[in-house]
Amino acid sequence: MPHVSILRHGKAKLPAALFALATLALTLTSCRPHDFPQYPPNYREYAYVLNGGSGTVTILDVVNVRIDRELQVGQNPVAAAASPTRNEVYVVNSGTPAGYGSISVIDSERNTVAATIPVRRQPVSIDLNATGTLAYVANSGSNSISVVDLAGRRVLAEIGTGQQPVAARIAPDGKTLIVANRAANSVSVIDPATGRVRTAFIGCPGAQSAVILPDSSKAFVACSAGHQVMTIALAQSREHPADQLEALMDVGRAPVDLALKPDGGEVFVSNSLSDSVSEIYNTTDEVGDTYLIGEDPVSGLVSRDNALLYVANLRSQYVTMYSIDDGKRIGSIHVGDGPSAMAFSAAGHLLFVVDSRSDDVAVVRTASESLFTMLPAGRNPDAIVVKAFKVQ
Repeated sequence: MPHVSILRHGKAKLPAALFALATLALTLTSCRPHDFPQYPPNYREYAYVLNGGSGTVTILDVVNVRIDRELQVGQNPVAAAASPTRNEVYVVNSGTPAGYGSISVIDSERNTVAATIPVRRQPVSIDLNATGTLAYVANSGSNSISVVDLAGRRVLAEIGTGQQPVAARIAPDGKTLIVANRAANSVSVIDPATGRVRTAFIGCPGAQSAVILPDSSKAFVACSAGHQVMTIALAQSREHPADQLEALMDVGRAPVDLALKPDGGEVFVSNSLSDSVSEIYNTTDEVGDTYLIGEDPVSGLVSRDNALLYVANLRSQYVTMYSIDDGKRIGSIHVGDGPSAMAFSAAGHLLFVVDSRSDDVAVVRTASESLFTMLPAGRNPDAIVVKAFKVQ
């Protein structure tokens, strides 16, 4: 670095401590363009960390990598989604087992609660349609899905499901809603236009996590109380007029999470009790292989370039990295205690890891695969979502 060379060899005399600080500042300045994006003045980006034990959301300023504030929401926040079209984030508050839950609407420009929408008992998941106008909330205590008009701040309809729905996923084309019913060991396939159950498939013990391919042709559901993943071909045309069970694929024990590559090529299954990850090829419904990955893997996240899988291992202090092209584990990153949820920054240069037992968030630089800093959260953080936007 030329400026450091001048300080060392020129005639300027600086105290040793001041020289060290100047050198460090120059080093950080020179490294910043390589490690962090350069943001315009009106750019904002926040990570919202849900603290189930304190009924709050810790809001992290992603641009400056610091805490913005802690915001009170409802009791036991468990899931969140960021609007694709509005500067809003929607937080699902599960409430108490005997009471009703709610959705807290956070205004991302002000980071305040703009509205609260009541739903049914024990809501546990949320998914939004492509335009961000509707939310689908799985109410595990009411055996129903609440269809929420987000602009109108009201529930439009309640759709009955199987017992204890824990995940609801809307297809990208908006024509199918997949619901995993954990206690019923089943999957409901719902037509969102009519609110009717189109098909129901049984034989998926502890149905839990669900993903849908980008072309809306196929859904995968993890059977967490067993060792399989269910594949369903979705009705799309006259040539495929009905939903069909394609396969029940053997993976590891207690598959609890499914991570889909952005290009839709493969699904990665976190097998909690087998300490492993299974790779499913979506075109052939085959399990390519199963790899030992870490202690109690509970969440996976694939990088935007489809090259790396990050796995949060709950019974440890590590996130494991798996090279998809090479088909092998390539390293681990030491984070906090009990990593349970993850999210990338919008540019992908940072990975935020929620540590449920140490009540903090590890911030990882993806360029160097190294820990950048640790930020405190509330009690029992359990979910995270990122929202980026420009102020007009």
